[in-house]
Amino acid sequence: MNEVRKIVRAYILREFLPGEDPALLTESVQLIRGGILDSIATLKLAAFLESQFNIELEAHEMSADYLNTIADIAQLVESKQSK
Repeated sequence: MNEVRKIVRAYILREFLPGEDPALLTESVQLIRGGILDSIATLKLAAFLESQFNIELEAHEMSADYLNTIADIAQLVESKQSK
């Protein structure tokens, strides 16, 4: 698991899944479509990503199309960092 995935996974466990078994949060768990993140949590996650990785997300990127899984999130962050 690369660094972005580790940081994002740790944040999600700490902020949205305290007390849950970390082994259950895999890279493919659906965070938004699975009901783990609601709209407020998604905005909080987006703010964390912008701050932590010094990137700027567009409004359309704050959706399940881009932030639904840890793998999706890592791909988005890495694409923003390479610009």
